[in-house]
Amino acid sequence: MNLKSIIFFVFCFISAQNYAQETYIITYEKFSNDKKVEESNPIQVISNNKETIIGTQNSFTDDRQFPNEMFYFSKDKSPIVSSITQFDSIKSIVSNDSISFNKAVFTITRETKRILGLRCKKATTIINSNSIDLWFVDNLNINAAPTTLGLNLGFVLEMTRNNNYTLRASRIERHREVEPSLFIEKELEQEPLDLLTYKDIIWKNKFVNIPLLDNQQINFTNYVNSTDSLYRFANGTVVVKRVKIPKINQKSQIFLNVTQMSNGDAYDRTGSVFLIPMHSEITFMNGLQKGINELPIYTNGNNKKYQGYFLTENYSPTVELMRFFTSFGINKFNHIQLKDQTWQTQSNYRQEISEFQGVLSDQEVLIGFYIGNYDQGGHLISANLTIHPSGENTIPNQKVLPLFNTVNVMEMAGQEYSSLFNDPNGLRVEFRLKEDMNNAKLRFITTGHGGWENGDEFVPKENTIFVDNQKVFSTIPWRQDCGSFRSYNPASGNFNNGLSSSDYSRSNWCPGTLTSPFFVNLGDLKAGKHSVQVKIPQGKPEGTSFSYWNVSGVLLGE
Repeated sequence: MNLKSIIFFVFCFISAQNYAQETYIITYEKFSNDKKVEESNPIQVISNNKETIIGTQNSFTDDRQFPNEMFYFSKDKSPIVSSITQFDSIKSIVSNDSISFNKAVFTITRETKRILGLRCKKATTIINSNSIDLWFVDNLNINAAPTTLGLNLGFVLEMTRNNNYTLRASRIERHREVEPSLFIEKELEQEPLDLLTYKDIIWKNKFVNIPLLDNQQINFTNYVNSTDSLYRFANGTVVVKRVKIPKINQKSQIFLNVTQMSNGDAYDRTGSVFLIPMHSEITFMNGLQKGINELPIYTNGNNKKYQGYFLTENYSPTVELMRFFTSFGINKFNHIQLKDQTWQTQSNYRQEISEFQGVLSDQEVLIGFYIGNYDQGGHLISANLTIHPSGENTIPNQKVLPLFNTVNVMEMAGQEYSSLFNDPNGLRVEFRLKEDMNNAKLRFITTGHGGWENGDEFVPKENTIFVDNQKVFSTIPWRQDCGSFRSYNPASGNFNNGLSSSDYSRSNWCPGTLTSPFFVNLGDLKAGKHSVQVKIPQGKPEGTSFSYWNVSGVLLGE
């Protein structure tokens, strides 16, 4: 070896030793499809030859944002990586993970490249079907990376996922007096949680949860009990919950979650979750408390009276938040056995209802729950609202005006079935806007019923909507995927053709699922008088069997 080579070798050795003895602050930049992502709080890592902490730039300042999650690695405790989340300046949780550190299997290639003057090797791996490329240095005696992935390789300067998302070290600063563990000294002293509990707590702290019902029975009974915040009506088939909703930031998403199981009823039933507007002279609560005939009555010449379905000058109908359908006997009838069939234990319905922020935010509201049944055991349901912060206003702040809802949620208290579409004019509602409504939409839910072979439940029928006598929407609401939910329907009858009742296609609903709304664009509506009309060619009765359509419409606008 000549003198020049010896000098170069000594220089590299000294440089490596210097890196090993120093503490480094490494800042990483993000790139999406080779374009730099501008961010105010980039990933930052503090590392030396003994320990490493991964966080963001603000994690190591007094201005850190909560919740703040960091990851800590110590060579003395390898292969344990500690996850630390600070919820505020006092509250925090910790969990230790000894599995993930060596879980990934890397392939070291012969490729090399320089990043910030350091010669890096390339490693590849696959995580959850994502291809990951890591560029790392393994001769500096430090373990650092923008995430916990690759910490066991050495110093990771670049990580690329699926060739389109990259984290790359942009700056390395030396600091002799910074010790990584000092930032989480008190957190590391507390008792660690198991990893699953840790992740669950973090997840639940990312949004606001508002409980509504917990295993509430909805059944047919002569004995109903109410409390100050929960009322039962219509022989127990309607439950109304009074709840205070906090102020909701406009850049938020709102979800309604409902779970249901049979407590005795084996059939598929109509379910509905609805909001009761309380600003009008007459409210739906008047009908619930005093009787259905307290509500405005609509007639169309067929000798039937339809109570409480339509907007009038002094009455607002209910706002339907969700329509769902119970399955055939889920859970209660899971003792019914079929070869190679495992039954589900509950039906889950989850739907975004962010469009109703304007009638929920910072208000005390009455939310009703209905399942039509005549069974003493009935059904058990749980429900909650969750409010999730979002980066942008995905649904603009809405005005909300309920126009009609023909779901007869007071069926067991005498409310008429919505068979009014036997009239050629169908359903027609006139309403007046006090001010202009921009970007108006009609939120429209429709399902057909009549449970025999010629009934509208099993016959496709066109729904047509007119606004101000102009046709604005037409569809044939029909579901052909009901067979996908066979495992939710243990008590569903089986027929000679090899199908179960729950398999059959239906007029926009399946047992065990919810029915999504249509959003009909109406453009800008001027202040003044308007009308909305829904036409459906409803089938004729046969004997005691008849068809009917449950439709609800809410006008939304900016």
